[in-house]
Amino acid sequence: MCIRDARAGHDSQVQISARGDYAVRAALSLAQAYPALMSAQAIAQEQDMPRKFLEAVLADLRRAGVVRAQRGAEGGYTLSHPPRDVTIGQIIRAVDGPLAGVRGLRPEETQYTGAAENLPNLWVAVRAAVREVLDEVSLAELISGRMPAHVRKLTTRPDAWQPR
Repeated sequence: MCIRDARAGHDSQVQISARGDYAVRAALSLAQAYPALMSAQAIAQEQDMPRKFLEAVLADLRRAGVVRAQRGAEGGYTLSHPPRDVTIGQIIRAVDGPLAGVRGLRPEETQYTGAAENLPNLWVAVRAAVREVLDEVSLAELISGRMPAHVRKLTTRPDAWQPR
């Protein structure tokens, strides 16, 4: 997830990468099957993803300790921990790094002068807000639809579903 810099020719937005989206979707498939193993092919078919790209994402999740891989004819992938213990934030960090970055820097590493001198405070607040959602929703909660009340409340705001 990154905070894009409008000066670099991008719209200002918080964006979830394709890797992050695929990683969360794959983890949800694994969570639903937990503790059983699933092949990359089965996940790719279930989630309508390119298998080669998914395999790279699963490798990132394995290196981060989010999933385990078992080789062999009966092999596949499974979560390293129960779905209730794996947050969406962990998954996104595993494939994309820090949840909020500004021009490749962590929010607390940014420095500005003049009128923008307080901007790092805003970038840190954005990261904290993202953490309040992604670090507090587990795979199990997302599958069940029983997310924390403060997250559910965000989706009921009148403008939550409106693009702007």
